Amino acid sequence: MPVSEPLHVAVGVIQDSLGRVLVARRSAQQHQGGLWEFPGGKVEKDESVRDALCRELYEELGIEVDVAYPFKLIDYRYTDRHVLLDVWRVTRFTGVPIARESQPLEWRNVAELDQDEFPAANRQIIRALNSEG
Repeated sequence: MPVSEPLHVAVGVIQDSLGRVLVARRSAQQHQGGLWEFPGGKVEKDESVRDALCRELYEELGIEVDVAYPFKLIDYRYTDRHVLLDVWRVTRFTGVPIARESQPLEWRNVAELDQDEFPAANRQIIRALNSEG
């Protein structure tokens, strides 16, 4: 099987003042459609991960990132694709998240995140958040 370049994705774990995290439901047409995910998107060529994160969160949610820092790097191979999730914690932002792409959004307590409702690559994020305790 040929080695493929992973799809590099900037992922935001966005936290509110109550410690809840924002999750969005993937559209049925997307890879892993219908599952919940942490918002983000593809890192473009010659774009820094932080710039990609800021761009994607503005495009998807209408928020501007004020404070974010790297949290976890996940290299995951599905049977049909290879992804590199560059996960950042977003602890301060400007604006109120809205579903600019009509995707359902929910604020959830970390302890209430059900790994089975997320793509397999996201499960490591949930475990890491829960281990912070």
